Amino acid sequence: MGLYQSETLPKTCDTVRLEDKARIIRKHVINMIFNAGSGHPGGSLSCVDILTVLYFSHMNHNPRNPRWDGRDRFILSKGHAAPALYATLAECGYFPLSNLTSLRKFGSLLQGHPDTHIPGIEASTGSLGQGLSVACGMALAAKMDNKKNRVYALLGDGECDEGQVWEAALFASHYKLDNLTAIIDRNGLQIDGPTEKILRLEPIAGKWREFGWNILEIDGNRIENIIEGLDTAKMNSGKPTAIIAHTLKGKGVSFMEWINAFHGKTLSKDEMKIALKELGGD
Repeated sequence: MGLYQSETLPKTCDTVRLEDKARIIRKHVINMIFNAGSGHPGGSLSCVDILTVLYFSHMNHNPRNPRWDGRDRFILSKGHAAPALYATLAECGYFPLSNLTSLRKFGSLLQGHPDTHIPGIEASTGSLGQGLSVACGMALAAKMDNKKNRVYALLGDGECDEGQVWEAALFASHYKLDNLTAIIDRNGLQIDGPTEKILRLEPIAGKWREFGWNILEIDGNRIENIIEGLDTAKMNSGKPTAIIAHTLKGKGVSFMEWINAFHGKTLSKDEMKIALKELGGD
C-alpha cells in the first residue's frame, strides 16, 4: 500500500473514511461546476471513487513537495473530468480549498482542463487520446533510470475510440511497462450517446488483452474493489495492466446517473441544491 512521504499524513485502507472522502469530493464537484456555469459533471462524478483511492490509499505522493522525485505519476487523460481531480488535489493539500470556486474563471489557476501550472498536475490534458502516450513515456523513463515510480493513467471509455490509445497500448506492451496501470472509466456513455452505439468497444477487455496487457475488471464505484484491483496491478510483472473500471456516469446524484445530458452541462440552482442534498453531510 502506498504512503505519503513521512512528513505528511498517512494513507488509509479504511473504506468508510474513503467513502466519506469521495462524498466530500463529489460535493466539491457539484459546487465547482455550478459556480463556473459550465463543466462536465457526469464524467467527473463517475471517477471520484477511483481518484479517492489513488490519492488517499495507494499512490506515493507529497502535497508539500509536488515535484518530489520519488512520487508516483497520475495522468488524467480524460481531462474534461478536471473538477474531480482538482477537488481531490485540494483535499490532499496541494492548494487551498478556496481555489475550487474559481474553476473556469478568467485568470484562475484552475482551467477547464488540467494544466501543469497547477500543483500536482503532471501533464496538460484534454485533447482525448494523448494521456496514455504521456504515461508510457514516464513509465519508460522510470524503467531506464531504475526507479520504482509507478505511473497511472485514467482514460474515458469513449476516449478509447482514438487510434493513439492503441498505439500507446502497443508501445507499453512492447517495452514491458509493468510499472504502468491504465484505468478505463467504463461508464458506457460518451458525448454523443452510449459507447456501443457510437463505436462498439466490446469486448474491451479482450482487446486490451490481445494488445499484450494484464487485464482486471472491477466495480469502479466500490472502494474495496478499487483497492484490490490497484494492489493486484502493483504485484503484476512483465506487462502493463489495464483495469476496466465499470462505473456509473453521474454517480451519487440520482437524476444524473446514466443520463448523457450531464456529460457536459450547466447546473441550475435547483439541480445544485438537490444534488448536494442527495450527497448529504454538512
